[in-house]
Amino acid sequence: MFAAMLFAISAVAITQFGMYYWRAVLASVASQPVSESVLAAISAENRPLQAADFVQFAGIHALTPDLTRGKGLGLVRFYYGLTQALNMLVGVRVPAVAQWTEREGTICARYAAVQIDQRLQANMELAAALRSC
Repeated sequence: MFAAMLFAISAVAITQFGMYYWRAVLASVASQPVSESVLAAISAENRPLQAADFVQFAGIHALTPDLTRGKGLGLVRFYYGLTQALNMLVGVRVPAVAQWTEREGTICARYAAVQIDQRLQANMELAAALRSC
Protein backbone atom coordinates (compact mmCIF):
# COMPACT_ATOMS: atom_id res chain seq x y z
CA MET A 1 0.00 0.00 0.00
CA PHE A 2 2.81 2.38 0.91
CA ALA A 3 4.63 1.57 -2.34
CA ALA A 4 1.52 2.33 -4.41
CA MET A 5 1.02 5.64 -2.62
CA LEU A 6 4.68 6.56 -3.08
CA PHE A 7 4.45 5.67 -6.77
CA ALA A 8 1.31 7.79 -7.23
CA ILE A 9 2.89 10.79 -5.52
CA SER A 10 6.05 10.39 -7.60
CA ALA A 11 4.04 10.15 -10.83
CA VAL A 12 2.13 13.32 -10.00
CA ALA A 13 5.36 15.14 -9.09
CA ILE A 14 7.17 14.14 -12.29
CA THR A 15 4.13 15.11 -14.37
CA GLN A 16 3.96 18.49 -12.70
CA PHE A 17 7.69 19.01 -13.24
CA GLY A 18 7.30 18.08 -16.92
CA MET A 19 4.47 20.57 -17.39
CA TYR A 20 6.44 23.37 -15.70
CA TYR A 21 9.49 22.56 -17.80
CA TRP A 22 7.47 22.54 -21.04
CA ARG A 23 5.86 25.87 -20.09
CA ALA A 24 9.30 27.37 -19.38
CA VAL A 25 10.59 26.23 -22.79
CA LEU A 26 7.48 27.71 -24.43
CA ALA A 27 8.01 31.05 -22.70
CA SER A 28 11.73 31.01 -23.50
CA VAL A 29 11.16 30.52 -27.22
CA ALA A 30 8.34 33.07 -27.22
CA SER A 31 10.64 35.70 -25.72
CA GLN A 32 12.89 35.69 -28.80
CA PRO A 33 12.52 38.54 -31.28
CA VAL A 34 10.16 38.19 -34.23
CA SER A 35 11.11 39.64 -37.62
CA GLU A 36 9.10 42.42 -39.20
CA SER A 37 8.33 40.24 -42.22
CA VAL A 38 6.54 37.65 -40.08
CA LEU A 39 4.59 40.36 -38.27
CA ALA A 40 3.72 41.97 -41.60
CA ALA A 41 2.25 38.67 -42.78
CA ILE A 42 -0.67 39.20 -40.39
CA SER A 43 -0.56 43.02 -40.41
CA ALA A 44 0.73 43.20 -36.83
CA GLU A 45 3.86 45.28 -37.34
CA ASN A 46 2.39 48.37 -35.63
CA ARG A 47 0.65 46.71 -32.69
CA PRO A 48 1.47 44.21 -29.96
CA LEU A 49 0.60 40.58 -30.58
CA GLN A 50 -2.65 39.25 -29.17
CA ALA A 51 -3.91 35.77 -28.36
CA ALA A 52 -6.21 35.84 -31.40
CA ASP A 53 -3.14 36.13 -33.66
CA PHE A 54 -2.24 32.51 -32.90
CA VAL A 55 -4.81 31.22 -35.37
CA GLN A 56 -3.29 33.26 -38.21
CA PHE A 57 0.26 32.27 -37.26
CA ALA A 58 -0.73 28.60 -37.06
CA GLY A 59 -2.15 28.85 -40.58
CA ILE A 60 1.02 30.46 -41.90
CA HIS A 61 3.11 27.85 -40.05
CA ALA A 62 1.20 25.10 -41.85
CA LEU A 63 1.97 26.73 -45.20
CA THR A 64 5.71 27.19 -44.68
CA PRO A 65 7.76 24.22 -45.84
CA ASP A 66 9.76 22.39 -43.21
CA LEU A 67 13.01 21.41 -44.89
CA THR A 68 15.01 20.84 -41.72
CA ARG A 69 12.62 18.74 -39.60
CA GLY A 70 11.82 21.56 -37.23
CA LYS A 71 9.35 21.63 -34.40
CA GLY A 72 5.64 21.60 -35.00
CA LEU A 73 2.86 23.31 -33.12
CA GLY A 74 0.99 20.22 -31.90
CA LEU A 75 1.28 20.70 -28.14
CA VAL A 76 1.08 24.47 -28.45
CA ARG A 77 -2.17 24.16 -30.44
CA PHE A 78 -3.56 21.91 -27.72
CA TYR A 79 -2.47 24.32 -24.98
CA TYR A 80 -3.92 27.30 -26.86
CA GLY A 81 -7.21 25.46 -27.35
CA LEU A 82 -7.27 24.52 -23.68
CA THR A 83 -6.73 28.11 -22.56
CA GLN A 84 -9.37 29.40 -24.96
CA ALA A 85 -11.87 26.80 -23.76
CA LEU A 86 -11.12 27.83 -20.17
CA ASN A 87 -11.65 31.45 -21.17
CA MET A 88 -15.03 30.65 -22.71
CA LEU A 89 -16.16 28.67 -19.67
CA VAL A 90 -14.79 30.75 -16.80
CA GLY A 91 -13.25 33.91 -18.25
CA VAL A 92 -16.57 35.66 -18.72
CA ARG A 93 -17.30 35.53 -15.00
CA VAL A 94 -13.76 35.79 -13.61
CA PRO A 95 -11.70 38.64 -15.09
CA ALA A 96 -8.42 37.30 -13.64
CA VAL A 97 -8.86 34.08 -15.60
CA ALA A 98 -9.64 36.07 -18.74
CA GLN A 99 -6.43 38.08 -18.31
CA TRP A 100 -4.39 34.93 -17.68
CA THR A 101 -5.78 33.16 -20.75
CA GLU A 102 -5.06 36.25 -22.87
CA ARG A 103 -1.44 36.28 -21.65
CA GLU A 104 -1.04 32.56 -22.32
CA GLY A 105 -2.62 32.93 -25.76
CA THR A 106 -0.22 35.76 -26.55
CA ILE A 107 2.70 33.55 -25.54
CA CYS A 108 1.38 30.85 -27.88
CA ALA A 109 1.08 33.40 -30.71
CA ARG A 110 4.64 34.64 -30.12
CA TYR A 111 5.89 31.04 -30.04
CA ALA A 112 4.25 30.33 -33.39
CA ALA A 113 5.69 33.55 -34.86
CA VAL A 114 9.19 32.64 -33.68
CA GLN A 115 8.81 29.13 -35.12
CA ILE A 116 7.80 30.59 -38.49
CA ASP A 117 10.74 32.98 -38.38
CA GLN A 118 13.19 30.19 -37.52
CA ARG A 119 11.73 27.92 -40.20
CA LEU A 120 12.02 30.59 -42.88
CA GLN A 121 15.57 31.44 -41.80
CA ALA A 122 16.61 27.77 -41.91
CA ASN A 123 15.03 27.37 -45.35
CA MET A 124 16.87 30.42 -46.68
CA GLU A 125 20.17 29.13 -45.29
CA LEU A 126 19.56 25.74 -46.88
CA ALA A 127 18.71 27.35 -50.22
CA ALA A 128 21.89 29.45 -50.05
CA ALA A 129 23.95 26.35 -49.28
CA LEU A 130 22.43 24.53 -52.24
CA ARG A 131 23.17 27.45 -54.56
CA SER A 132 26.79 27.61 -53.46
CA CYS A 133 27.46 23.95 -54.30
